[in-house]
Amino acid sequence: MPKILLAEDDNDMRGFLVRALANAGYEVVSFDNGKSAFDRLREESFELLLTDIVMPEMDGIELARRATELDPDLKVVFITGFAAVALNAAAQAPKDAKILSKPFHLKDLVNEVERVLAA
Repeated sequence: MPKILLAEDDNDMRGFLVRALANAGYEVVSFDNGKSAFDRLREESFELLLTDIVMPEMDGIELARRATELDPDLKVVFITGFAAVALNAAAQAPKDAKILSKPFHLKDLVNEVERVLAA
């Protein structure tokens, strides 16, 4: 079963995402900030990092950059309401990262996760 690390600072959104992914058969470990998520990544490997971009302590772009330095095979999906401005060239986000713009349907999230993991 693929393991997903989720970093999302909105408690309600994080709960919805965890339930949707768990119902789709994924093992999900979630955190409310990038720093805690990165600390876990240093201890355990995951197939996918699903992260909000705007978060306290460490934003999602920094989390993804540092996470893929630890594990270059880690796949990354950003979930954000700021996709149009968030991933400019200076952001140094992982080049193969995907973006899912809020609001989105939970079915769309599960489909995108399935596509990314199958790639």
